[in-house]
Amino acid sequence: MSLMFELRRNDNPVSPQQREQVLAKPGFGQYFTDHMAVATWIASDGWHDSGIVARAPFSLDPAAAVLHYAQEVFEGLKAYRWEDGSIWLFRPEQNARRMAASAHRLALPELPEEDFLASIEELVRVDQEWVPAGGESSLYLRPFMFATEVFLGVRAARQVQYCCIASPAGAYFPRGVEPVDIWISTDYTRAAPGGTGEAKCGGNYAASLLPQQEAAENDCSQVLFLDTVERRWVDELGGMNVYAVTNSNELITPPLGTILEGVTRKSILTLADEMGLSVKEQPIDVRQMLDGVASGGIAEMFACGTAAVVNPIGSFKSPEGHWQVNGGASGEVTMEIRRRLMDIQYGRAEDNHGWMHRIL
Repeated sequence: MSLMFELRRNDNPVSPQQREQVLAKPGFGQYFTDHMAVATWIASDGWHDSGIVARAPFSLDPAAAVLHYAQEVFEGLKAYRWEDGSIWLFRPEQNARRMAASAHRLALPELPEEDFLASIEELVRVDQEWVPAGGESSLYLRPFMFATEVFLGVRAARQVQYCCIASPAGAYFPRGVEPVDIWISTDYTRAAPGGTGEAKCGGNYAASLLPQQEAAENDCSQVLFLDTVERRWVDELGGMNVYAVTNSNELITPPLGTILEGVTRKSILTLADEMGLSVKEQPIDVRQMLDGVASGGIAEMFACGTAAVVNPIGSFKSPEGHWQVNGGASGEVTMEIRRRLMDIQYGRAEDNHGWMHRIL
């Protein structure tokens, strides 16, 4: 039986004037809408107690399982306001399926796809005035679930909280898209075969923070992780998938296994094929990659994710040296892929794939 996300309205919403001030310059992840979607799972009863309620803090017992065993997962997607005022999601069913897969890996209950979608749709309908318009703005949606059962013991929790919050977001690059410098981590890895690399869970991101600090100390914006076993194969960035464009018209990206199955990643592979690129999901040897960058055999490199969409890579750095990609400039293929993807998301191009999901 599907959940009913009935509205229990916030009695103290942000004023229209305050909301307009936020929407004029929202940044990313700094402000939040008036409501949130919630549902509770108990092993004996399943999913229940769902609704759209006032956004407010959760009350957690100090022995709540998530605080001790990190049993939690999350997702990220966006709602886009088109020029005609309508509001759309981009491939939300893919996020629903990935969250279910992440939950399975973390021994959490799987929220049915129809309930995942309903929670998001109802939240956006209630807080539709928070969806910004113009430029590359959007409403960022963060569904997540975590173990709330009060106990100390290494087993799957029998009580879980689901929630979805929303945050207005401006253009990820307010000064325009610029190539970023990437630090190649030689001391830290992100995920091992059989681990949680394919799951979108907080532990993966927590483990990336120290090497991300190392990247910042070396004047880099992101960190590139290599495989755990050989320290030879390209894995992914701290929160983004990575691609190489060769001078032979190939688009190459690492295969799934220890990396996140990105929704943006999957969409880019389709668009690249339509552009006539030879799309290959295959291991990338980091030494061969750097040699290719140095020789020009690799013409462009870029990364992708929900927040940044597509971001050109300007250079790689490591304790061994510095390799500039495409003279440090944004590549034509990279920017064309970015344009095609965003034109679909914002309704500027026809959606021939059925990727867009209308809410209002």
